[in-house]
Amino acid sequence: MRSGLLGKKLGMTRVLADDGRQYAVTVLKVEQHEVLSHKTIEKHGYEAVVVGTVETEESKLTKPMQGYFKALGGKFYKKLKEFRLPLSEAPAVGTTYGAEHFAAGQFVDVTGKSIGKGYAGGMKRHNFGGLRATHGVSVSHRSHGSTGNREDPGKVFKGKKMAGHLGDEFVTLQNMKVYGVDGDLLLIHGGVPGAEGGYVLVKDAVKRKQQ
Repeated sequence: MRSGLLGKKLGMTRVLADDGRQYAVTVLKVEQHEVLSHKTIEKHGYEAVVVGTVETEESKLTKPMQGYFKALGGKFYKKLKEFRLPLSEAPAVGTTYGAEHFAAGQFVDVTGKSIGKGYAGGMKRHNFGGLRATHGVSVSHRSHGSTGNREDPGKVFKGKKMAGHLGDEFVTLQNMKVYGVDGDLLLIHGGVPGAEGGYVLVKDAVKRKQQ
């Protein structure tokens, strides 16, 4: 169990491996992270580390956040994140790390906020087949059709797949492979959630043993 990091999604590209195969990778820019403080069971009820990254100016922060960083007596950061882990395994306060925190071949879980697409129909949102485009179906061939049953149960169950808001929610992809590390760039094999310029959270994979 280790602390994770935040990376800025720069976009996707392809890399040519030594065996001649091409791989699609997502490029994340990782700035230096600093361990700012520890959360303890005695004071907070749980154990965690608080990490800051992406330095910013004091004037760009709210008054409460200015006071928070001044109390720590350190730098001012734009991004703060907590990582729950036993303090016996946690890095010491003041420790810094970057993209080298992960190594090529390691498996990670990546969390990002998906691109918001507004109100979408059943075909786009849930991959429905739609109705027939002939035999009397008029102006409703992309609708999702009937949503209920008969007199029993006499209602539409909660959670029924229907048209509605699509995207703009946190999505986690598990067991993604770190293709490589190049300076402050972290290369993840495959696509990760979120738009270019957004920040994603990278942590050790919880459902796979690390090599």
